Amino acid sequence: MTMALKRAYDPPAPEDGLRILVDRLWPRGLSRQEAHIDIWSKDVAPSPALRKWFGHDPAKWREFQARYESELGHNKEAVIALRRLIGDKAATLVYAARDVEHTHAIVTKRVLEHTAF
Repeated sequence: MTMALKRAYDPPAPEDGLRILVDRLWPRGLSRQEAHIDIWSKDVAPSPALRKWFGHDPAKWREFQARYESELGHNKEAVIALRRLIGDKAATLVYAARDVEHTHAIVTKRVLEHTAF
């Protein structure tokens, strides 16, 4: 499994492979045609409560990661299903956040690649 991360607002590229939106909400101002999303995996996105608590505050990043990993651990079925869909294909996890260093997609990728359920 080869995975990359990319903002939804960046242009799609052939090397993206399977493009998977990992946000609970559709990116603002972006049409479905422009996004070129193959799979919308809302189930692996942070819960609305966690998203609201985090508020993209870098000071909360460490705690957010722990809380989000815990959520994913309680949502094993969705993680396993997404892992199966990706299989051995190239995939890009697509997200809307502006902050590329403090996005849940980083945690999602890490869990998909390294956590064995």
